[in-house]
Amino acid sequence: MEIRVIGRGALAGLIAGILGFVFARIFAEPVINKAIDYESGRDDVLNALNTAAGRPTAPDGPEIFSRTIQSGVGIATGILAFSIGMGALVAVAYVVLHGRFTIRPRVLAWAAAGFGFLGVYLLPFVKYPANPPAIGHDFTIETRGALYLTMVATSLILLGLAVLVARRLSTRLGWGRSLTITTAGFLVLYGIALSALPSLGDLSANAVQADQFGFAQASTETPQPITNILSTPLNVDGKTIEPGQIVYPGFDADVLWKFRWYSLINQLLVWGMIAVVFGELMERLVNPVKREPTTRSGEPARSA
Repeated sequence: MEIRVIGRGALAGLIAGILGFVFARIFAEPVINKAIDYESGRDDVLNALNTAAGRPTAPDGPEIFSRTIQSGVGIATGILAFSIGMGALVAVAYVVLHGRFTIRPRVLAWAAAGFGFLGVYLLPFVKYPANPPAIGHDFTIETRGALYLTMVATSLILLGLAVLVARRLSTRLGWGRSLTITTAGFLVLYGIALSALPSLGDLSANAVQADQFGFAQASTETPQPITNILSTPLNVDGKTIEPGQIVYPGFDADVLWKFRWYSLINQLLVWGMIAVVFGELMERLVNPVKREPTTRSGEPARSA
């Protein structure tokens, strides 16, 4: 029984992943291309300024996968693997919860998928939203990853506690009051978690590196405009760059907003499709449709 349930969850994730890939390929990829173009142009300007000022420049690393591979096979592999994994995870949650709640299999599947969407993506997204290429420094990757995983774990734990408390209180107060109390308690604890964890722009590593990052300020994760911070003009490719002059703009806020918006929609599509497909599959598995016996001619058989 468990293997069949998990297999159906993985199948639902596969279907959801195909939908997520199509959406990302159409809407998100053009935004990602803009972010990559910005990053490439910014690196070129930084190298030119550092060369003109007599400062060392970091060589470009080798390109392991071309942009064509990344935007096709790469993004498809990532989204499909994630969706199949989340579909299987929803199925595991369904197996654990099955029999503990007197609700239809379809509703239980939707609840498990909704729980996953909230805990794995939406609640962490509020504190640490998705970022396109060019957003974030290399020296804060590990810190940012650890903070995001901490937020995911915190969200899942708080949601699990909320469900457990609501279920126990429902026997005495009813589902209406218990849901109101647990929702209020959850929001308070979630707000404390949001306040306790640092914002990505306020990481201590950014302050440490701010004065050692050359012409690009490192005080925030979002790239700021590049200016000539020296007190003397610089000659770059035959052009004179005066002190304080902006050489390259900061990251486009519209590109950042669109990427985060499309990421949110993509996740909503993936989790929503998992809920719909897995719910229907479980409904048919648990409550199969009973067919009336028929005769050879195809007409319903009549009981004597």
